[in-house]
Amino acid sequence: MRGLPAVHRLLDEPRIARFVALLGAPLVKRHVDAALAAARASGEVPGEDALAGDVLARLAAERRRGLTGVLNATGILLHTNLGRAPLAQEALDAIAGAAGGASNLEYDLDEGTRGSRYDRLGALLRAATGAEDALVVNNGAAAVLLVLDTFARAPDGSAREVVVARGQLIEIGGGFRLPDVLARSGATLVEVGATNKVRAEDFWRALTPRTALLLRAHPSNYRVEGFVADVSGAELAAIGARAGVPVVEDLGSGALTDLRAYGLPHERTVQDALADGIDLVAFSGDKLLGGPQAGIVVGRAAAIARMRANPLLRALRVGATTIAALGATLRLQLDPRGRERIPFYRMAAQPLDALRARGEALRARLDGLDLRVEETDGYAGGGTLPLAPLRSIALAWRPRGGANAGAARLRRGDPPVVARAEGDRVLIDVRTIPPERDGALADALEAAR
Repeated sequence: MRGLPAVHRLLDEPRIARFVALLGAPLVKRHVDAALAAARASGEVPGEDALAGDVLARLAAERRRGLTGVLNATGILLHTNLGRAPLAQEALDAIAGAAGGASNLEYDLDEGTRGSRYDRLGALLRAATGAEDALVVNNGAAAVLLVLDTFARAPDGSAREVVVARGQLIEIGGGFRLPDVLARSGATLVEVGATNKVRAEDFWRALTPRTALLLRAHPSNYRVEGFVADVSGAELAAIGARAGVPVVEDLGSGALTDLRAYGLPHERTVQDALADGIDLVAFSGDKLLGGPQAGIVVGRAAAIARMRANPLLRALRVGATTIAALGATLRLQLDPRGRERIPFYRMAAQPLDALRARGEALRARLDGLDLRVEETDGYAGGGTLPLAPLRSIALAWRPRGGANAGAARLRRGDPPVVARAEGDRVLIDVRTIPPERDGALADALEAAR
């Protein structure tokens, strides 16, 4: 084993040394030590290149285990597994400004006294939605939980009833099931209607003195079609108003604008729900809004005030970086000319001809690879518009060793590229690649050949 190189020689190897900036010197040294220990245990002395290769493989795997940037070539604009909504540069700048030093997170600069973090976004959300008041928590599930805990728990701690159409008892990604959240909040679930049909009289028959809320849930990642009937938001709001029972809508996606301008079907907006008379509307910040992960509740001021007084809110509160990023995103949403600086809208707005030109330029640059430029379908993703394709352009690559092997090489590259393997081809959708990263994509494909 005396033929093994010293630790410092491996640490000075340029390919290994570059990982110090990415992972830190102690972690790099630990992997060097592990590779040397494995060589000693094997009883054989590997060559220095082979040993360096083992260290590099360990370091690359370590980097992939941590949070790292990837190129999303799936054609899914809001890919839940890839971080959902990319943030606008304005949002990134706002994060840096808020997190790089002290901020007025809970300080009133006018009065010189303690302030409230919940006041930081109120004016923007009121302007963007038309609601009387608003509240932000750490994600969409937390928003629903806070609503239920506030309104569906009696003063003595006993459960009250929440009425939901049977076809809206949704499950979304990560095992989030609406019935489970209802149970966790202490509410008693009352299902009405059938899976495919619910009518206004079903809600009327379900009302009792213990009814706390009427709840409407967005179907998110599925659709029920064919022999169906539903109660509209306006109808449900009218029932609640006559019965004196608050109506809540879990809208999910958080659209603030008509998506038909971007080649997508119209999605019910937050403004639509409020105009229908819904008392409280909950939605996500990192879907069609295009901001950071957050749960937002807008609606009647008295109802929001009750939620602010709930002690559970402290466990669900957001920090300065979320407030900063969401504020910057809302300012872009309020400016029609600025909306397309939000990456979701910039991706959706790219014309097919421009995407095809980018695809052809990449194909010409990578002349040695088996590439074709083809039309394909992408999707909004993130639990929105599940059946609505968005025409796009992809590089269709037939790699050596088959599509799965080629896609794996792309994922393990630098930067990692996540694409779709279909049959014997890897489809690399350029709509979800920022144009300024086309060079990095070309380098990654060249390295994966």
